[in-house]
Amino acid sequence: MERHAQAVGKIAAAVRGFFERKEPYRIFHGSTNSTRPRPRPGAAHVVDISALSHVVAVDRAARTALVEPNVPMDRLVETTLREGLVPPVVMEFPGITAGGGFAGTAGESSSFRHGFFDETVNYVEMVLGNGDVVRASREERADLFRGAAGAVGTLGVTTLMELRLVEAKTWVRATYHRTRSVAEAVAKVRAETQDPANDYVDGILFSKDHGVVVTGRMTDEKPADCAPQTFSRASDPWFYMHVQDRTKGLPPSSSSSSSSSTKDNDSSSSSSATDYIPLAEYLFRYDRAGFWVGAQGWTYFKLVPFNRFFRWFLDDFMHTRMLYRALHASGESARFVVQDLALPYDKAEEFVDYTADKFDIWPLWLCPLKQTPPPTFHPYTSEPETTTSDGSTATATPEQSLNIGLWGWGPSSHDAFIAKNRALEDKLVQLGGRKWLYAHTYYDEPDFWRVYGNNRPWYDALREKYHATTLPTVYDKVRIDVDAAREERRRWRMSAKSLWPVGGLYGIWRSILSGDYRLHRHAEWKYKGRD
Repeated sequence: MERHAQAVGKIAAAVRGFFERKEPYRIFHGSTNSTRPRPRPGAAHVVDISALSHVVAVDRAARTALVEPNVPMDRLVETTLREGLVPPVVMEFPGITAGGGFAGTAGESSSFRHGFFDETVNYVEMVLGNGDVVRASREERADLFRGAAGAVGTLGVTTLMELRLVEAKTWVRATYHRTRSVAEAVAKVRAETQDPANDYVDGILFSKDHGVVVTGRMTDEKPADCAPQTFSRASDPWFYMHVQDRTKGLPPSSSSSSSSSTKDNDSSSSSSATDYIPLAEYLFRYDRAGFWVGAQGWTYFKLVPFNRFFRWFLDDFMHTRMLYRALHASGESARFVVQDLALPYDKAEEFVDYTADKFDIWPLWLCPLKQTPPPTFHPYTSEPETTTSDGSTATATPEQSLNIGLWGWGPSSHDAFIAKNRALEDKLVQLGGRKWLYAHTYYDEPDFWRVYGNNRPWYDALREKYHATTLPTVYDKVRIDVDAAREERRRWRMSAKSLWPVGGLYGIWRSILSGDYRLHRHAEWKYKGRD
């Protein structure tokens, strides 16, 4: 802890200096899983916290871990698994950090049960805007603890957190339930979240008439004649393609129970298929290809065949750390739709119909979420207004919502791209939903606070109370300056990177220079053939 205390002391001193000079500043974390532009190390008015990247301690008896904010999910899982423990919510990309999970919005297929990642945090240590180092929890500075979760670092700098852990099991028994319509897939997801035996639930819509709901149950038992299914090796299938192949010939699941037999490879007699996946392989199953976004690299390069050989040959570039490096460096993130959107269950089908018509992006990800009620900057949904007995109107926040992941190419015209994204934001609000703020946000400031206006008095009071007024606001952090983005796009079009395939090759080169491919080559969490 001495090393940690010294590092935090330096950060606090730097923050205090900015506060006394009344100068705004930004935080440099070292890596990102956001598509937003980020500050550079060494830039003016930047506080570098990239050294806070250690798992300080794991307490087996208490089932807790002390974790610095820049610890990525793969290192966290590797460390806790040595003690037979695992975080209840593990974000699906190995490079997503614990601090990003707390300060941003982070949920996964266990979030229908445990909520967002910050719900698994017992307390945080923070450097406030005036340089003070404090602790916040549900019992101590509870308003700061709640407010900082999802406020993208605008109430202070998180420097340490204590995470709750749960008992780890060897396998995840993953069952793939075939559905024949969007409505059936949405209903199936909702029904499976009510089954207490399920530890994990999510879904994939490959088209309007081919959906798959994936349920997972942790277990130490596996049939002796059932080979483990892995997804981390270059020769392994990509998870979403594997799910699609396993369910292509299956009848829809509506005519069968939600559980399947231990051995159900006979698609003629069952509406589901089952794999036994090593726990960490399940947690990071979407790393290769970044769900299915990595396949767009083949769309860009055109001449490279999309087949098993080239997926094996180019595997180093298909892990999410490398994909993010390439996406930022190439400049192509400016025309890539990467949005997660939370909706009420009863509006999900209408929203999918809208995205199919306006974007024609498939597959789509379905992830059920236990909501955080407002005020919060986490996405939340609301039921239609109701009139109370005294004549006033009120809206209710349901306990559960459904996230839809929309990821793919947008229009090549920058103005058309912005217009479609703004229309998407408006449609989402019209249906009672909210978007996640990790990606591009195109609201102008009045529109942003019109959507998140219920938070404004609460949020402004917290910023004043905890000396955060020299920090950027949430809007400052997440907005895209449309005029500046248009000018940047114009300069990009005049540069060599706009020439095909120069931009893509430059992105690949920058990702190679990062050396991140070594991290997945030598990852300790990968299944080594031992139970």
